[in-house]
Amino acid sequence: MTENVWTRWPSREALGREGTSRARRMLAVTVRLTVLAVLLWGALSHRHLGTGGAVASAAGVLVAGAAAWGFFRTTYDHRLSPSLALIVLLLGIAMTAQATGFAVPALVIFCGCGVCALERLPLAAAGPVAVVALTLYSAFNTDAWLTTAVTVAGMALAGYVLRLDAEARGSTQRLLAQERAARQAEAESAALAERARIAREIHDVLAHSLSAQLVHLEAARLLIENGADRDRILERVVAARGMARDGLAETRQALSALRGELTPLEDFLTELVTGSGGAEVTVTGERRPLPAEASVAVRRVAQEALTNVRKHAQGAKVCLRLAYGEHEVTLDVRDSGGRPGDLTRSGGGYGLLGMRERAELLGGSLDAGPGEEGFVVTLKVPV
Repeated sequence: MTENVWTRWPSREALGREGTSRARRMLAVTVRLTVLAVLLWGALSHRHLGTGGAVASAAGVLVAGAAAWGFFRTTYDHRLSPSLALIVLLLGIAMTAQATGFAVPALVIFCGCGVCALERLPLAAAGPVAVVALTLYSAFNTDAWLTTAVTVAGMALAGYVLRLDAEARGSTQRLLAQERAARQAEAESAALAERARIAREIHDVLAHSLSAQLVHLEAARLLIENGADRDRILERVVAARGMARDGLAETRQALSALRGELTPLEDFLTELVTGSGGAEVTVTGERRPLPAEASVAVRRVAQEALTNVRKHAQGAKVCLRLAYGEHEVTLDVRDSGGRPGDLTRSGGGYGLLGMRERAELLGGSLDAGPGEEGFVVTLKVPV
């Protein structure tokens, strides 16, 4: 833990300007321009400075500014060696300025190196650099020792406070980035779930409708091969056409379900068994609106169960019982058993596996198996 604290760089979010307010950015620019102005004033206000000396002083200020800019860039990129080389260059410029009589620029550079090192370097490197820079400031400053000590302490405290502020801002930026990433992942997950729901709806509707059509078309083919009379063949073709019409209606219902526009479940089941000889619907419990997913699951399972009865138990009597419980809704589809038709193996569409998958996706269950007389399908969905 100690090694990590001393060798850890401030984060890029802390060292960069992203996430900082406009006022803070303006303040930073103002401070830098002020420091540059002080350096230029200190370099050019020397009494015995000639033209060549003025040019050399201005060049020195520009080199110091370029070195400072490079230091900010290399620390942002977490490059320790170039950062230390640039700060040594700045200290060298300050020492040269001090030796040639430019005390004010030298003291400004000493203080700036100490503060920026504490703000932007790992503590293991920032500590020695700040000590050297502020010690040089103390050695060459002509103020009283108490004033110098207070100034040095203030510079060190200012550098460390700036570091803490930058790290706090960086932590905030990271948290915001993580929150944005989490929201994006949540949105993508919701989109994938919705796509899966739409795909499942389309698959279920088509499987039910096309399977029923296939039953009648296959029957028509067998009748034609066996030389049956025209009326029996026409009956199967008309039934297939009716199934196609029903499939179109179911597709429209599926689209309505995807938009949240569902007819009452009891009305749907009643319409579903209309025209199916020997089928009846019983509803028990307190009727109430169901969540869209639960309602659609009951509808699809009822459709598939009736399709299976038509395929595997021709002429069977079917009883659909819908029971509203306190925490779940139960659909029970029972048939009385019937004669297996020639099309028992045809039309392998959605099937029991698909019905069970739909139930389990909602946290429910589906049981299917032989009953006392025929076949029983029981769906339980929590609501």
